[in-house]
Amino acid sequence: MFHLPSPSSMEKPLTVLRVSLYHPTLGPSAFANVPPRLQHDTSPLLLGRGRDTHLQLQLPHLSRRHLSLEPYLEKGSALLAFCLKTLSHKGCVWVNGLTLRYLEQVPLSTVNRVSFSGIQMLLCVEEGTSLEAFVCYFHVSPSPLIYRSEAEETDEWEDVSQEQPPPGSGQQTPGCLGFLHVPSQTWDSPLQPSPGGGTEIQLQREPPDGALY
Repeated sequence: MFHLPSPSSMEKPLTVLRVSLYHPTLGPSAFANVPPRLQHDTSPLLLGRGRDTHLQLQLPHLSRRHLSLEPYLEKGSALLAFCLKTLSHKGCVWVNGLTLRYLEQVPLSTVNRVSFSGIQMLLCVEEGTSLEAFVCYFHVSPSPLIYRSEAEETDEWEDVSQEQPPPGSGQQTPGCLGFLHVPSQTWDSPLQPSPGGGTEIQLQREPPDGALY
């Protein structure tokens, strides 16, 4: 007798984002409102202080809408990819050695280190075949995720970051984060893939009223 497969067995596996979070002074209390699991469709996932965000954090210097995690399809790929976009005018966001300011975005790699408003985030992407949704699993880390975390998303951060040590001194600029490197992979732009690809990740800037999709 022929049996039709059950709906659950026909579902495609979701892309999984495993997100570790750390705050150096507030500790786990900074993430009291973060659920252990969050499934989301393919619209941008918003993070900030606002009640209309999908991931709400009540932290100083955080905007109502601070960050956007945005799924997209790369040219020639059947798997979801992700980019991180800054929605805040306050300071900047550090992603894998790149500094993002208002409305700039960058594609994410398999393993990503992010810092903003005192928060350290380690985000790992595990590919799935579903194009309808993805799922995030959150973990609060008891220890730092980035070995230098002096940089803050404030005007003070911008002032300190402009101070350069004397040439040949061998000193690191105060306020700089560790792991300041660009992933070696070549990425297509989430909006318009560059012809022939490239060897560097380039920041994308959107007009205030622009749309990704």
